[in-house]
Amino acid sequence: MKSNKKLIHKTLLLIDDENNWLDAMEEALEAESYKVVTADSGQLALSKLQKVKPDLILSDVRMPDMNGYDLYEKVKAIPKLNKVPFVFMSSLDDYDAKRVAKSIGADDYVIKPYDTQEIKRIILELLNRFKKF
Repeated sequence: MKSNKKLIHKTLLLIDDENNWLDAMEEALEAESYKVVTADSGQLALSKLQKVKPDLILSDVRMPDMNGYDLYEKVKAIPKLNKVPFVFMSSLDDYDAKRVAKSIGADDYVIKPYDTQEIKRIILELLNRFKKF
C-alpha cells in the first residue's frame, strides 16, 4: 500500500554568473523534485538568503562581484545558515583551489563541466548526512 504522505521537497540555492549553467542545473534538479532558487552573483545570493533558508548551497568559485570563498564566509557567519551544506563548483581543477575549499570547510568541490548524475549523487548524500540541522 502506498503512503499518502506528502513528500518534503528540499530547497537548493545555485549561484553562478553563467546563466546557461544555472538554467541547465535548475531544470535537471527540478526534475528530481527539488525546489531551486538561483542567483547570478554573490550579492544577489545574500539578498535571497534573507528570504529563504536552503537545505544546500552550490556556488561557483569565480564570480565578478564576490568570489565563492568570500560568499561562503559571509553565509557561514549567518547563524541560521552556518550548518547548511555548501558545495563549490568551478572550472578550476587545481590543487590549490580544492585545498582552499576544504580548508575553509566546504562540504565538496565539483569540477565543471559537471556530470549531472555526480551532482545529484553529491546533493542526495549531503542532504542525507545533514538531515538533522
